[in-house]
Amino acid sequence: MSPAASTTAPLTADEEQLLEEYPDIRYIPWKGRKVFLIGTAHVSQRSVDVVEHAITTLKPDVVAVELCAARHRSLTQEQQWQETDIVKVIREKKSMVLLANLLLASFQKRLGAGLGVRPGQEMLAAVEAAEKSGARIVLADREIQLTLKRAWSQATFWDKCRLIPSLLSGLFSQEQMSEDELERLRNKDILSEVMDEFARHYPRIKAALIDERDQYLAKKIDTGGGEIIVAVVGAGHCSGMEKLFYSGEVERVDLHTLEKLPPPSPVVKMVAYGIPLFVICLIAYGFFSASAEVSFEMIKIWVLANGILAALFTALTLAHPLTILTAFFAAPITSLNPMIAAGWVAGLVEAWVRKPKVSDFLSLSDDITTVRGFWRNDITRLLLVVVFANIGSSLGTFIGIPLMARLLG
Repeated sequence: MSPAASTTAPLTADEEQLLEEYPDIRYIPWKGRKVFLIGTAHVSQRSVDVVEHAITTLKPDVVAVELCAARHRSLTQEQQWQETDIVKVIREKKSMVLLANLLLASFQKRLGAGLGVRPGQEMLAAVEAAEKSGARIVLADREIQLTLKRAWSQATFWDKCRLIPSLLSGLFSQEQMSEDELERLRNKDILSEVMDEFARHYPRIKAALIDERDQYLAKKIDTGGGEIIVAVVGAGHCSGMEKLFYSGEVERVDLHTLEKLPPPSPVVKMVAYGIPLFVICLIAYGFFSASAEVSFEMIKIWVLANGILAALFTALTLAHPLTILTAFFAAPITSLNPMIAAGWVAGLVEAWVRKPKVSDFLSLSDDITTVRGFWRNDITRLLLVVVFANIGSSLGTFIGIPLMARLLG
């Protein structure tokens, strides 16, 4: 029982019957208020039905949903992509965040297509039911871009190396999940196993994607007011949120801290500036200790290793020839400048020569569900250009340095 349970009124007969009928709903007495936590699968028709029935029966004062403002707009305003400034996305260094968001949306949408359910439909159902009943709606989740940025910034270098291929491989996956399998995901033990497995592989990313959001969601419910609250969240958040309430730790959660980006790691800064400095010193050492010819050969290796791999990876996205050429010339220079990346330069050129059309924005939601669509749509291909050019340039750096050093032998 939670520390604040003693002041809460007992359950009514209708409330007890609802809890008995639907094990998806968890009851938490809190500070004289009744919190009904509904754990859902984001592509399950049963979740939609449970949410609608619960709100109709309970007639809550507040309905809190696992949505941020951006995700709420994406569900309620299907044409919002037409307002996206893709050049601004690249300039603000948000390409990887947007691509990751689209890849995750792609997997979820393909999963939902097999079940005839739109991803996030249970959240929409909660919002619509709340509006009908006159309940106040609380968008309780942290902004998706902030969450992805915190996850990325907290990941180790090797986490990032493993995560990018994993995200891209998800694009090729045709995995479908039945309703029975979705129902199994509501089982506490299975969910715990999934979370534990994720924590073992990506413990720092798991903290930002799951643990921090458990805290954020719980705190928004705590501060959201109302005497009867229905909270609709993904089933994976329920156990963590329950612990926060029953232990009273939710009162110590600081939303301001969870909304800040952590400062860059000193090690990351040191590597970002150390590699260019090392390369320049290596070339200078070759000039003074060997000869100008050796120094020139080093420069040639650096240019070719960075340029060829950046151009090759950019070509894999079927980018415009001018973009591929730009990646070749930009990579050797940007690799020596930690403030700019080859992918950003190549992406801006691709946006200039192949400016996304209105049709690209209109078809985006369908195109992200297939590999062919990802490469055909000028928006998603542009994001792939940024990521692939950066990958190629990074590989060129790690290959070029040892080749340059060998000349000194």
